[in-house]
Amino acid sequence: MWKQLGKFILRHRILLLSVLVAVTGLMLYYSLKVTISYEFVRTIPVNNPLYQKYLAFKEEFGDDGNTLVIGFTSNDLLHKDKYNDFAALTADLKKVEQVESVLNITSAINLKKNDSTQKLNVIPIFRQHYDDQSPLDSASRVLHQLPFYTNLLYNPETNTYLTAVRINKDVLGTKGREKVIADIEKLAYSFGERQGTDIHISGLPLIRTNMAINVKKEMKWFLIGSLIISAAILMLFFRSVSATVLSLAVVIIGVIWSMGILYLCGYHISLLTALVPPLIVVIGIPNCIYFLNKYHTAWSDFKDKQQALIEMVGRMGIVTLFCNIAAAIGFAVFAFTKSAVLKEFGVVAGISIMSIFFISLIAIPGVLSFLPAPRPNHLRYLESRWLDSALNKVEKWVFHHKKAVYLVTLLAIVFSVTGMLRLQSVGHMVDDIPKTDRIYTDLKFFEKNFKGIMPLEIIVDTKKRYGYTGLKALGIFEKIDSLALYISQRPEMARPLSLAEGLKFAKQAFYDGDSAYYQLPNSFDGAFVGDYLRVRKDTTGSNNAFQQLMNAFMDTARSKTRISVNMADIGSKQLPLVLSDIEQRAHQLFDSTQYNVQFTGTSITFLEGSRFIIDGLKDSIILAFILIAACMLYLFRSFRILLCSLIPNIVPLMLTAGIMGWAGVPLKPSTVIVFGIALGIAIDVTIRFLVNYRQELPAYNNQPFPTIIQTIHHTGISIIYTSLVLIAGFSIFIFSGFGGTKALGWLTSLTLLIATITNLVLLPVLLAWLHKPKSRISKVTLNNPE
Repeated sequence: MWKQLGKFILRHRILLLSVLVAVTGLMLYYSLKVTISYEFVRTIPVNNPLYQKYLAFKEEFGDDGNTLVIGFTSNDLLHKDKYNDFAALTADLKKVEQVESVLNITSAINLKKNDSTQKLNVIPIFRQHYDDQSPLDSASRVLHQLPFYTNLLYNPETNTYLTAVRINKDVLGTKGREKVIADIEKLAYSFGERQGTDIHISGLPLIRTNMAINVKKEMKWFLIGSLIISAAILMLFFRSVSATVLSLAVVIIGVIWSMGILYLCGYHISLLTALVPPLIVVIGIPNCIYFLNKYHTAWSDFKDKQQALIEMVGRMGIVTLFCNIAAAIGFAVFAFTKSAVLKEFGVVAGISIMSIFFISLIAIPGVLSFLPAPRPNHLRYLESRWLDSALNKVEKWVFHHKKAVYLVTLLAIVFSVTGMLRLQSVGHMVDDIPKTDRIYTDLKFFEKNFKGIMPLEIIVDTKKRYGYTGLKALGIFEKIDSLALYISQRPEMARPLSLAEGLKFAKQAFYDGDSAYYQLPNSFDGAFVGDYLRVRKDTTGSNNAFQQLMNAFMDTARSKTRISVNMADIGSKQLPLVLSDIEQRAHQLFDSTQYNVQFTGTSITFLEGSRFIIDGLKDSIILAFILIAACMLYLFRSFRILLCSLIPNIVPLMLTAGIMGWAGVPLKPSTVIVFGIALGIAIDVTIRFLVNYRQELPAYNNQPFPTIIQTIHHTGISIIYTSLVLIAGFSIFIFSGFGGTKALGWLTSLTLLIATITNLVLLPVLLAWLHKPKSRISKVTLNNPE
């Protein structure tokens, strides 16, 4: 069948190549329309209850992930020259397009009791400009007498000041966010340069934006790097410019198709889908190597180009098809997870890998038919001395050191199992960012001085309309304050912000600003509380920072309020324990029959997303294993051959997991994904070895031992070269600035290196053990590819 297909391709080569060019042109048009994704929490399915709660929270209270924070340490900020410059910075930040508000000490307000109106007047603490130091010192004393702002806008112990910049949530999902973030950074860093102060900027908008920009940059450089590495290995292998250019053309077409597929699926470039183009290069080049290698060996045998091309398709067509199916399965199984970002990656990678097979099948024989026949120097690699020497040693190990091979395998399994027992599952919100990166160091600055910036939201629902109005609300606010005090005592959490803090602020104002009265109103202050809650506007009739802050903490029905907490990025292992402890305290304070307490926010969705990805990846690896095993069983129609094929690929996966355990590399989304990918790619070597073994068996009268020797030498050359391409191709990801991509690089390269060794040594040993000298092997359709 496959030889007939080869004849068909050569007979209709012009038509098929024309169709390929036309489809590639269409895909190029679509690929140019692909945009980058700025989304951060797409790891959870939209119908997940926790994600639904998060969406409901954003609908009622606004987005919790659209605030950028600027911080710096200064002992003399409240000296007039520096303060005036800081106030000017604040004014400039407010002028940045899409910035909704800026909150820092320059916009801090005080509440003053007005005896004549029996109202609280809102008075700015600071002016925007000072000519003399004396009034600024007076304003500074007022600020330091207001506990409300302590560790919210400044840390008095470290003299660290914080500026919160709220950005329009609509622009954060578009490319326009890059300009907004860049404008804010430019203003902040310019202030730092003028004042000789180190500026630190963080927050989810910055983290998401910079990650998206870096993804776009890395995608370009990894694609270029993978092409250069592949070209170098191809030239070293074939010593032919035409073969190298043809192979590169095939994978470039595959890259164009992959981006077109991305657009047609309605997806965007993300941290994972950005890996697809270089992966297509790395996976597509071995297709080219195997086709060209078979073409050259067939040319050496027949000295006829037409017959050599038909033999190439006949022999390698089915091999490459099943290799690509196995590789596609390793990626496509991610499409069955509930994580949107993994689903997109699995769909695009799976379809693209199968596409590169059809591109190779049409382009390589079609183009080669127009090119001159191979010259002797193009075939010199078939008689490489160092490769021949290496394969002779492999043959020696297989037939003369079987016990040593079994012993080493057993020791590797023991090492792996003990290492796997040390594996731990943990992830952080900024896991993929290197610890030397400014994003990471700035995040740690805020964790040190303000205990973090990762948002956690707690909603207390009274289950009735106007539950937070009047004297009846005092008892509820006491419970909220008790929970907030409990939370603030935790080292990884900042002092929570809630309406209870606003009430304390108001009571302090009621007692003429005495900080000793920064506490919740009691029954004697009841008449004052209700009036406070109705404060809306200052004497000028414009909204002020305090009122904006307070209005954001209660829903319009006055039945729900939020407790907003900033926390450190403590990781997915510690976070559930912390949340469980706080939930237990919340349930002690709030009777579930009267109140409904919900935990939400980006921190919660991150935790749920990590769990979804880890569980989904584990399930997908099992599914990949089952599907690949089914393909192998269909291909070879033998359970014994299936067993022989799986063992050399399970051992590398186990060994990689064991090394991770001993090296302290945790199980997280970026490391678990390696196993499914590596299994799908590593099994290619097994398929090529076993198919060649079956195809050569009749030529050696169904004698396994001479057939094994021939297969080692005949297939070993192309296996070694393709493995070099794969290992070198994945190694380029080690230079990524993202921890997850870096882990994908070195862990996959390590797994493929081990898999190459086990498939060249352990697999033949198992075959030799499986087939005694007198045993015969059932024939399959692969014996006669026609």
